[in-house]
Amino acid sequence: MPIFLSLRFREHWVRPALFFGNNPISLAGGAITTAAGVTMIGNWLMEVFARPNNNPYLGIIFNLILPALFVLGLALIPVGIYVRHRALQKAGKIPAVYPKVDFNDRIFRHGVDIVLVATIINFVVVSMASYRGAAYMDSPQFCGASCHVMQPEYTAYKISPHSHVTCVDCHIGSGAESYFAAKVDGTKQLVEVAFKRYPTPIPSPVMNLRPARIICEGCHTPAKFVGEKLLVKSAFADDEQNTETQSVIVLHLGGLDGLSHLTGIHGVHLGHIEYIATDTSRTNIPWVAKQNADGSETVFAASSLNGAVPQGQRRLMDCIDCHNRAAHTFVTAEEAINQAMAVGAVSPSLPWIHKEGLVLLKASYASQADANAKIPAQLEAFYRSSNPEVLATKADLVQAAGKQLVTLYSENVFPDMKVTWGTHPNHIGHMSYPGCFRCHDGDHTAKDGASIPQDCAVCHNLLSVDESKPKVLSDLGIQ
Repeated sequence: MPIFLSLRFREHWVRPALFFGNNPISLAGGAITTAAGVTMIGNWLMEVFARPNNNPYLGIIFNLILPALFVLGLALIPVGIYVRHRALQKAGKIPAVYPKVDFNDRIFRHGVDIVLVATIINFVVVSMASYRGAAYMDSPQFCGASCHVMQPEYTAYKISPHSHVTCVDCHIGSGAESYFAAKVDGTKQLVEVAFKRYPTPIPSPVMNLRPARIICEGCHTPAKFVGEKLLVKSAFADDEQNTETQSVIVLHLGGLDGLSHLTGIHGVHLGHIEYIATDTSRTNIPWVAKQNADGSETVFAASSLNGAVPQGQRRLMDCIDCHNRAAHTFVTAEEAINQAMAVGAVSPSLPWIHKEGLVLLKASYASQADANAKIPAQLEAFYRSSNPEVLATKADLVQAAGKQLVTLYSENVFPDMKVTWGTHPNHIGHMSYPGCFRCHDGDHTAKDGASIPQDCAVCHNLLSVDESKPKVLSDLGIQ
């Protein structure tokens, strides 16, 4: 036996602990700790040597509930010792001499060795479980999949260009203060979910996001000169042939060029535009201030203000004010089906598919499961009644189109959370939502009569608009 186990240690610690520890509460705590610890270790080994299970509820069990039970079991051991000590003390039955601890007994020595080893293992398990639990609570799987009310946001996140960025990178940040604030807010949300007091739809947290220089600029550099971007958008008509037209646009992204000149979209808005919005989604912006190169300020106000300054936060414009749905984009029904037809996921060779597809996408369904069942069936019924020859010759395309329409619906519409087409406006552009026209509407004027420019060429050049097979694409070798 180790030499540090002196006689005094045995008399004043080991003997009393063993005597008072022989009680139902402490024994139950030891059993709970052992069972939870063995289960967690077994799960960790499974993750190392087998395919990990991505079920979010198993993650909650193995990373949150079992560690809590493990710690609870450990806590029950001293609680049981304390309870038995109090009980025997009140009854006057605490022995003057505790039962002898004989380290010459080989079985007893091995038992103490087991306790010491178990203590070390428990320390390692608690440390590992604490780390894994904290890491799991910061994972997108926990944020999105474990909480059903976040299904719309999680669905959009998984198909977004930012699906490799964890939720906490944008919504929480680093440091103990951010972590604590997030957990306090998370506890409030947990109570709301438990008592079904959560809002539907879940409001955008854009008002609470940290500045873009902390979030976005960790990966992006808007001050760097980017140049131009060619954008080709396809649209399909509601005629029998689903006539396709294309618009070709050159976006002047710009930024800060090599001569320190601010150019293009990023440059014009970079770090010197402030505004006041009168709604939480920042869609209504009646007041804008521009910091000029000489240090002066020009204020542009909507005519409805009559010279007054609206109530609200004066905010310096940054990336989030336009890229407000960067990781959680919901498109309109028209955008969804046009994109799907442009890549052939919904075949343009099916007559009337654009018109009928929009009808099915915009129809009212009780749930996503209801839409999953009705959309393919109603599409097939449409062709059976109006174009039966399509089902005879292109049944596979009709079936594929039905499945894709279901996918488009399930990525953008969530009836139980009251999220439908257009619920969450996207401020990029100005075709489906006000976007740019929140300020560039011709109604924001300064005292000297100047107004925020509405000239299209400031942000982009239109090389073709709704043309069938635009020549410019042929000239560029794209078509």
